[in-house]
Amino acid sequence: MRGLSFIMSMATPLTTKQAANSSQIANYSHPYNQMWRLDRVRHKAGRHVSHLDELRSKRREHERELRQARRDNQLVSRRLLLSEDEDQLEITMDTDLGEQDVVSLFHKLQHNGPEREIHLKALSKALRDPPAQLIFIKQENSMHLLVGFLTGSNASCRLQAVRCLHELSHSPHTNIAPACLPATPYLLTYLSGQSTKFTELCLYTLGNLCPESDVVKEKLLAQGIIPALANCMENQKHNFAVVEAAGFTLSQLLQDRDAVVKIIPQILASSLPSHLLSVLTPDPNFGLAPAIECAWCLHYLTCGMENNRVLLSYGALSKCSSLLVSVGGAVSERKKEDGLELLICPLLRCVGNLLSSCSVEDLSSQIADARIVVTLFELLQAHVQTQPALARESAWVLNNLTAHSSAFCSSLLTLNLVPGLIQLLSFSQGLNTMILRVLANIAHKKKEFCVQLAHLKLLSALYATLKMADQDIVTLSMDVLFMLVVSDSQVAEEFVRHDGLSLLQALQYKSEGKIRRRATYLLENHLQSYTS
Repeated sequence: MRGLSFIMSMATPLTTKQAANSSQIANYSHPYNQMWRLDRVRHKAGRHVSHLDELRSKRREHERELRQARRDNQLVSRRLLLSEDEDQLEITMDTDLGEQDVVSLFHKLQHNGPEREIHLKALSKALRDPPAQLIFIKQENSMHLLVGFLTGSNASCRLQAVRCLHELSHSPHTNIAPACLPATPYLLTYLSGQSTKFTELCLYTLGNLCPESDVVKEKLLAQGIIPALANCMENQKHNFAVVEAAGFTLSQLLQDRDAVVKIIPQILASSLPSHLLSVLTPDPNFGLAPAIECAWCLHYLTCGMENNRVLLSYGALSKCSSLLVSVGGAVSERKKEDGLELLICPLLRCVGNLLSSCSVEDLSSQIADARIVVTLFELLQAHVQTQPALARESAWVLNNLTAHSSAFCSSLLTLNLVPGLIQLLSFSQGLNTMILRVLANIAHKKKEFCVQLAHLKLLSALYATLKMADQDIVTLSMDVLFMLVVSDSQVAEEFVRHDGLSLLQALQYKSEGKIRRRATYLLENHLQSYTS
């Protein structure tokens, strides 16, 4: 290929999948407990059946929106944990409390009495209402009142005080989070407690507060939220609900626009990366939700190329690709668990980002299993019609996997996956571009591979892609065609027999720039004997 000025961009891993800019991040509040965990709210059968059906219907619809937003925008979300009490199911049906009701509860809580817990519980329900939240924080010393209960000796009042703070943290009003700052040191301290319910509430409250303002994030970082999360995950590593909550809170922090400078270095210097990776397990007993949250955290960490060497040293590529293979097996066996795509998406991005930073030695040491190419192909096939975005992600990872690895290029051929890839060239929405890059990677490695690609009827597919309107597709097709034609004289002859010369001549005269130069180069330097 000497003397050719073609730009062989296809043999290079593509850049990382970045987290969305903060201005693009949507705020979604989950109304009935966080997804994946509704089953943990205990219900009694009977008169609430119709309410439950309505709640479940609304939850399913909201989850669909949540998944789409998270895939597209790296969702910053708020989580609302419901009490396990039966009457919490009717909160959404309650009428809003007026200003005087909130003020009355505030004054009642200022006086000692056996009914304080009842008043706190009523206040937590009232604070579900956004106007009530503003009324409450406008009361003088209202936050100090909650902090007093939070640090008091009465365990029941402490729990209800945290629930009040949790409701406030879920507020749409931007001035609520700064008002909650007096309570955050205590919330962080309680992460080392023994009560799962209490720790969960503290974690989700902190996670809800994280994205609201730079002041809140800076305060939380100064108060030690990173070591507190690391310690929490270490102490509660067998408690899937707490691990999920810790992953959620960390993911909220990581989506800050300045995370690369202010947050990620602290995380990489802590034990959090190893804790996150330890959660990536196909063990069904541990649950899907913790793995989802931790995989998204790892995705945000891998978005910065400079961080990936550290993560590679932890074996992140091996861990993520192994879980991806296990998940791909579930997809191929049609055992799609609800929400499985929320795990597949960050895993794909982690693997793709890490591949873009890893050396050939890293690749061979961390991914020795050829099943990864089968998995990526199966994910492509499974989602190409229903979720083309996930299909593109799979093709992008396949590109990065084959960019510097002859072994994985060979696996695609020996496992007879290439014919399926060639069929996908008819799809648009950027998928055919990525598939062409993968095929170009294969052709770029060895002349023998080019001959095999030709025998698999890639030339016929290129006739179609060379006629497409997309200039990027045509340019890539020309690059692949060049490698096939110069690899073997029989391939060149086959191309000519199928009227390839007239196609190139048409491109030579109708096109401009790179496409014209490529067509001219092929005709004048490699197909000249057929034109005379």
